[in-house]
Amino acid sequence: MSPQPVSLLRLKGKHALLTGAAGGIGLAVTRAFLLQGARCTVADVGPTASAELVQLMKAYPDSLQYVATDVTQLPRIDTLIHAAALRFGPITTLFNNAAIFDMAPLLESGEAMYDRIFSVNVKGAFFVMQKVLAHMVLNEVKGGAVINMASQAGRRGEALVAHYCASKAAVVSYTQSAALAMAPHRIRVNGIAPGVIDTPMWAGVDALFARHENLPLGEKKKRVGEAVPLGYMGSPQDLCGAAVFLASDEASYITAQTLNVDGGNVMS
Repeated sequence: MSPQPVSLLRLKGKHALLTGAAGGIGLAVTRAFLLQGARCTVADVGPTASAELVQLMKAYPDSLQYVATDVTQLPRIDTLIHAAALRFGPITTLFNNAAIFDMAPLLESGEAMYDRIFSVNVKGAFFVMQKVLAHMVLNEVKGGAVINMASQAGRRGEALVAHYCASKAAVVSYTQSAALAMAPHRIRVNGIAPGVIDTPMWAGVDALFARHENLPLGEKKKRVGEAVPLGYMGSPQDLCGAAVFLASDEASYITAQTLNVDGGNVMS
């Protein structure tokens, strides 16, 4: 058995707010932040915490809380920020991760899909970021850091995934604009663009591709993993190093960047 990683407490004294944290990447980064000494307020749409989060709260009872939040409802974002600050003090770090996925041929993609994707991935992401940044400025947070979750899909177009690609391109753009706006306050805003990551969401993604591309179930997932230059799909844990680094003081001179964590899929 390999030894457990040694905690260096690189995030000691920080209070991180993480959205979309019930599972997948959000849950993995929550674990990593806690291991590095952060206090964490986590949010997702479920009325109660997921089973994995409940277990994590038992392990970190004094450092972790869950607040049910729909990021498309602006008053709920205000409630989330208030609950976070009430429990753990001013928010110093945001991991802006809540997002949804859907796809359809371009000529068949309707208004409902457009509204649903942009409501969460763009509107929700922007106003969570904006309201947390306003909170940081009001509380004169020193060394504040925002990490917006983009995607390799935001670096290009895809015939079946137009709305999702566009939504993630918007995240990259908002990251750059917010970083410039917040630079005078010494608050950093960066992004992470994951590649194909093996999360529970991929079962649904694979099923959609199977329907639209007439593939057997599992075939699309197999193909995209093999197409990665490193030869395999990433795991949620593969995002944790980048997230901890960008949240830490080690990245104090990095802002307005979106880091590709994708096994070599996108070169920039």
